Amino acid sequence: MEKEKNKKKILLSGIKPSGVLHIGNYFGAVQQWVKMQEDYESYVFIANYHAITSVQDAERLRYQTLEVALDYLAVGLNPDKVNFFVQSDVLEVAELTWIFNCITTMPYLMRAHAYKDAVAKNEEVNVGLFDYPILMAADILIQDTNVVPVGADQKQHVEYARDTAEKFNHIFKKEIFTLPQPIILSETGVIKGVDGRKMSKSYNNIIPLFGSDEIIKKAVMSISTDSKVVDEPKDPKKCNVFALHKLFAGENLPKIIEKYKKGGMGYKESKEILIENMISFIKPMRDKREDLAKNPDYVLEVLRKGGTVARERAIKKMKIIQECVGIIKTLN
Repeated sequence: MEKEKNKKKILLSGIKPSGVLHIGNYFGAVQQWVKMQEDYESYVFIANYHAITSVQDAERLRYQTLEVALDYLAVGLNPDKVNFFVQSDVLEVAELTWIFNCITTMPYLMRAHAYKDAVAKNEEVNVGLFDYPILMAADILIQDTNVVPVGADQKQHVEYARDTAEKFNHIFKKEIFTLPQPIILSETGVIKGVDGRKMSKSYNNIIPLFGSDEIIKKAVMSISTDSKVVDEPKDPKKCNVFALHKLFAGENLPKIIEKYKKGGMGYKESKEILIENMISFIKPMRDKREDLAKNPDYVLEVLRKGGTVARERAIKKMKIIQECVGIIKTLN
């Protein structure tokens, strides 16, 4: 009884290999995932099946999958504490998605934010994007996930998984699936991009976390500012550069606030300070990433080990699901 009481809850999260990791990703979510690995039995996967909805180039997808693996190991995912794997290594997820499709209606899927956004933009939607929430539900439910860390704008993904679990349990009259709970990631505040909008690849306004010093310098120097001269007082709350100082300045932040309010700090100086602090913060992670990149076999072994654990759980779960649905297996 005591052992069951102390058993860690299952946490699951997925990363789509659709682009480079940027400052907004790190402070908005990844940093918190790294902290959570201490308290949960964690399963983190690279969502390469999800990526095929938009990345339809085999070489690019393979490359980006391994790049994402390097990124997340470098920022602190610990393979001794996290089962880190590639989605496609858990074959049962695709089988479960089909089963869920058979109890899901089209009007229900038409409520999904991603689908509605695409339709609003008059985009032609592929079936993969339309069915995206059900594949995600399968990812979550096949691992008996208790908690899913998401941003507030992604809460609907967990709601789809919960609805699907409840519907399956009701139809087949058995409590087969655990109902997952969202953990809404604490808002660091919107991480601003170089144009003052939310940092996002879709806005092309990011500062890449593992960009070279020159790329980081160029991005920071391009941050939009107002026209106030050096001696004029400036409002830190309205400054796009200062919004990033809050993430990197540490104990020096009060000094920067004082110079902003008194006047005497120009935006060029402010950006130069930010560049120095940003590069200093990133360097240990970048060094670790460079070391990992020299040993791709190690990275692949981490993914294989994580995939083995995740798939063994999925196989056991699918046997229960198949029996519940009435699927007859005549071959081993």
